[in-house]
Amino acid sequence: MKDDFLANDITVTYEPDNYEITETEITLHTQPNTDLWQRTYYGFQNDNAPMFQVKTDERYFSFVTKVDFDSSHRFDQAGIVLYLNSDNWIKASIEYENEDLQRLGAVVTNQGYSDWSTQDTDASVKSIWYRLSRRESDYLIEYSLDGKTFSQMRICHLHEGDGEISFGVYACSPEESSFKARFSEMEILPCQWEAHG
Repeated sequence: MKDDFLANDITVTYEPDNYEITETEITLHTQPNTDLWQRTYYGFQNDNAPMFQVKTDERYFSFVTKVDFDSSHRFDQAGIVLYLNSDNWIKASIEYENEDLQRLGAVVTNQGYSDWSTQDTDASVKSIWYRLSRRESDYLIEYSLDGKTFSQMRICHLHEGDGEISFGVYACSPEESSFKARFSEMEILPCQWEAHG
């Protein structure tokens, strides 16, 4: 199984004002005050980030995309997403912090509560690949700086992630900002996450 993500029926959730889907890429300009987060620590609930997803009931697969972004404002982010509903989803991205620092991380939201795991990365990084792999209701998120060698970011379980799912890409600007995000080299592959042991 190898499939071009862009050849599938794409669902746009929280459609942004400025975006384009071509045969080779998705580009969008984020809008201010858009985000995905549920409750934990901050108390607030944000559920309006633009997402471009396809549906599948395939239980073993991997999805890869390259993300180019010119973010320069606090909390700007662009990456991959698996969104079932407002209370159950996964996202992974680089979140801009300041001119020196960004946070490469993943958020897993189960039953209405988000958690966030991060690692610091240099603010000069403006291009990255992500790979999302599924094994039934368990998921692996990886990143790569060259599109060849991937490193693990997160292994997680999605409580409602065992049946049909929607997955793809997203970008948002939680504060008063906007930036351009470009998603290319989008492929659906046989599962690249091998069974344990």
